[in-house]
Amino acid sequence: MNNHSPTVLYPEIEPYSQGRLPLDETHTMYWEESGHPAGIPAIFLHGGPGSGSTPTHRRFFDPAYYRIIIYDQRGAGRSTPLGEIRENTTPHLIHDLELLRQHLGIDRWLVFGGSWGSTLAIAYGEAHPERCLGLILRGIFLCRKQEIDWFLYGLRNLFPEAWHNLVEPLSEAERKDILSAYYQRLMNPDPAIHMPAARTWSTYEGSCSTLLPSPATVSYFASDTVALGLARMEAHYFSHNIFLPENSLLENVHKLHNIPATIVQGRYDAVCPIVSADDLHQAWPQAEYIIIDDAGHSAWEPGIQSALIKTTDRFKTLIK
Repeated sequence: MNNHSPTVLYPEIEPYSQGRLPLDETHTMYWEESGHPAGIPAIFLHGGPGSGSTPTHRRFFDPAYYRIIIYDQRGAGRSTPLGEIRENTTPHLIHDLELLRQHLGIDRWLVFGGSWGSTLAIAYGEAHPERCLGLILRGIFLCRKQEIDWFLYGLRNLFPEAWHNLVEPLSEAERKDILSAYYQRLMNPDPAIHMPAARTWSTYEGSCSTLLPSPATVSYFASDTVALGLARMEAHYFSHNIFLPENSLLENVHKLHNIPATIVQGRYDAVCPIVSADDLHQAWPQAEYIIIDDAGHSAWEPGIQSALIKTTDRFKTLIK
């Protein structure tokens, strides 16, 4: 009998299979599988871009039911080389997912992504709707200009202390274009220049990610691997409008209308404000839309974590 509470993370598990998949001459992807080898395949898309995945991400899924696939996108986490921006675009990441799916012999899978993971999940679903059993999306980020401007300037309205820390290393002139100023520092080959910039950028995001202050969240974002991957990839993708045509995610969302989907959004998500989730739901009314009224951005906010686990449990009956 399964005594698992539908609001609590599933127990810790170890992968039964893992590997490194060469993507091209530059990049190699880390991947792993856990849970039920013959179960319903579920792929977890981490945020950032560039933040990498963690063992805790396995725990959103019932390991007795799901074949849980966790991986690090190119330039992130355990994929190598860390922070590498060459040959790193959204179309590359979509292609990588297809490469991994084929490598693992999977026909269709449940796609789960939060924050940037939601961006990539939507982009992948629009490119390959026939490969998606369903979509579970959290903290919607459509990477439009207004969302990037909000992240770099608007967040000052809610988190002025964190914003002051972000711009403190910059000159007055540089503060008029925070993205360019950080891009130059983050792409500098000297670790004495790029690592302090990466930690400051990443800590800024971590500080704004929860409804209530969370030192553990900030500490995670400040760690070297997360900071470098996250800051470099975000500055790279934001500088290039995620390498997709403007507003293409919303304009192509009709391709997802027949796929079972749930959107989970924190009401007080400061990093990815709820207006983007609302815009997505207006364009995709078939998707279930769950607003968590006492949550910010992080997947570890109690209400969001609970809703995501309930959703993966409910999808067991939707995709049999």
